[in-house]
Amino acid sequence: MTIMVTGGAGFIGSNFVIEWLSKHNEPLINVDKLTYAGNLQNLDVLEGDSNHIFIQEDIGNTQAIDQLLKDYKPRFILNFAAESHVDRSIHSPEEFIQTNIVGTFHLLESIRNYWNDMSNKDKNNFRFLHISTDEVYGSLESSAPPFTETHRYNPNSPYSASKAASDHLVRAYYKTYSIPVLTTNCSNNYGPYQFPEKLIPLTIHNALRIKDIPLYGDGQQIRDWLYVGDHCSAIRHILKEGNVGEMYNVGGYNEMTNLEVVNTICEILDELQPRLDADSYKSLIKFVKDRPGHDRRYAINATKIEKNLNWKPTETIETGIQKTIQWYLNNQDWVANITNSDYRTWISKQYT
Repeated sequence: MTIMVTGGAGFIGSNFVIEWLSKHNEPLINVDKLTYAGNLQNLDVLEGDSNHIFIQEDIGNTQAIDQLLKDYKPRFILNFAAESHVDRSIHSPEEFIQTNIVGTFHLLESIRNYWNDMSNKDKNNFRFLHISTDEVYGSLESSAPPFTETHRYNPNSPYSASKAASDHLVRAYYKTYSIPVLTTNCSNNYGPYQFPEKLIPLTIHNALRIKDIPLYGDGQQIRDWLYVGDHCSAIRHILKEGNVGEMYNVGGYNEMTNLEVVNTICEILDELQPRLDADSYKSLIKFVKDRPGHDRRYAINATKIEKNLNWKPTETIETGIQKTIQWYLNNQDWVANITNSDYRTWISKQYT
């Protein structure tokens, strides 16, 4: 038996692959296109693990994916492959349409062909899990209740619109072709191996280099923060016990403003690695022009997965950020290798 993970060299995907292989003795086929956010160095800890089979490939290459499914016959397929950064989707929306919509369609077509050739026994055991985002629901008012699985889709960025479209495709393949799908809509992830363009790793990276820490607008945008290890745990619960065809919201129960998150990081860094000039890292915070269509608040109601599948997050924002900061402090070679000239050009362009 095998499982297949697409996008397994990215942030959430690599964390899942590493955790899964630490708990299961079966081959895992890791398929990743290796765009800027896909990094083989994320998987260095798996060197020599015969159960980890990495294949550089695009989920949109139907012929290649068809052959992989035929060769390895996975019982689970998990789709982490996605363009996921809102800022990049504003500048280059076509890449998000191609990967998140067209790529998901091609993957579903390959799965449909694979499914049609399965025995009834294998069909009963097969699952396709599609990882999505809470951003498909749009923005919440400050006093509004958190998103539930029945909340109307209302995406506001090219990224969230492309993920919403992919979610609808997954549902359609369940309803039309009876493929046993599961969909997760998670809140903002953070943790090890996250590319430092997102708020938390960017803050850590810039603070340690005594550079400006950019914050959009007034910094009062609210997000529900989910430690990536908790997310991986939720995915395992859903694969094991989730009801076919259903969606599960996965949240951290950690609503905080972006400014509060950045201040928390600065306070922890002030303790762990004080500045040579004895100033607080908070002095580096710089408010910059807000991005277009910036959603004001996301919040997840994770009651369904907690009650039905007996899952809940274990990390608070304080414990999770402490672990994340310590990981980045211990892995500065990883950071140096990915923050190349292209990265620096992008960050400079984005926050100027």
